[in-house]
Amino acid sequence: MKERSKLFIMIFAYLGCYYIPWNHPTVRQSGLEAFMMLREYAREHVLSCLIPAFFIAGAIAVFVSQASVLKHFGATARKILSYPVASISGAILAVCSCTVLPLFAGIYSRGAGIGPATAFLYSGPAINVLAIVLTARVLGWKLGLVRAIGAVAFAVITGLLMAIIFRRDDAVRTAGEIYLPEEEARERTLLKDSLFMLTMVLILIFGAFAKPTVGAAGLWPAIFAAKWYITSALLVLLGLMVKSWFRKEERLKWVESTWGFMKQIFPLLGAGVLVAGFLLGRPGHSGLIPEHYVRALVGGNSLWANLFASVSGALMYFATLTEVPILQGLIGAGMGSGPALALLLAGPALSLPNMFVIGGVMGVKKTVTFCSIVVILSTIAGLLYGVVAG
Repeated sequence: MKERSKLFIMIFAYLGCYYIPWNHPTVRQSGLEAFMMLREYAREHVLSCLIPAFFIAGAIAVFVSQASVLKHFGATARKILSYPVASISGAILAVCSCTVLPLFAGIYSRGAGIGPATAFLYSGPAINVLAIVLTARVLGWKLGLVRAIGAVAFAVITGLLMAIIFRRDDAVRTAGEIYLPEEEARERTLLKDSLFMLTMVLILIFGAFAKPTVGAAGLWPAIFAAKWYITSALLVLLGLMVKSWFRKEERLKWVESTWGFMKQIFPLLGAGVLVAGFLLGRPGHSGLIPEHYVRALVGGNSLWANLFASVSGALMYFATLTEVPILQGLIGAGMGSGPALALLLAGPALSLPNMFVIGGVMGVKKTVTFCSIVVILSTIAGLLYGVVAG
């Protein structure tokens, strides 16, 4: 962080402490809600959910070759592979909305088709593995699952529509080859890498396994009762894999990559939780903004509510994962399930600063079309999900 940014943060914090009327009952209650929400995240989501997800993201960044993914976007790549690879690249590359921009600019300027390039541009931040996991953990597995499926589908649909609309422009562009560094020789078999990733995913699943509802019977309560025994066994197995299959240098790179994600995201997430708790409160507890304002704008499942959520999400900037606590507060204040999904699908992939950068890379016309497609698809998805979810 630049020194000027640190100064601005210090000034902003000072002004807040000086001018916020903490003696007012509503403001005091909102401040309490902010820290109660932060405590809720610390107790329920960090150790069992976020920490395993950070290690998975770190492993993806170190052990999955970006070159092997990006090579499928070139002008000579087979289209049947380009779109599927682009649509899941967010989960593979684990990039955020700021990191995806230089990658997109690089592949587009060096010959990638407009379709695969924009599919990648959308999927990069929208299918971030950390965001999907936290969404399912905090907002419910249904919304997390629909967000993941919707993001993958949107990436393909957006890319195909852009390719169709701008097929003439794409044809006259100079087809170039994407410059990529040569891939390093694989030291482990693909099976070993897959088992390593699978073990970490299982640790995440069992560690975050939700408590069954009262009166539930069958397999769910039995798994919950044994979750920590299973998780402990998987941790031992993971330790043996790391010790036997990876060199010391690789283990250090993995830890460094994981720490990079943690130090980048934890402060932003903590700040996002505090702001969301202060303004919106927790579910069942009011914050500074009255609940009837939220219900008037994004309550229910009307076309206006979903469109407003999509456009607002597209214009706002969400630091990585901060959309989850913000939505948690909005849902608790009366936001409908459809608008919540619409914001989740439009928000992380777009922002006003993001639009300016994209416009400089592929022009205003393509940028407006790309953003419009994302907003329209998000609105439609929100409407449909609101009807199904009730």
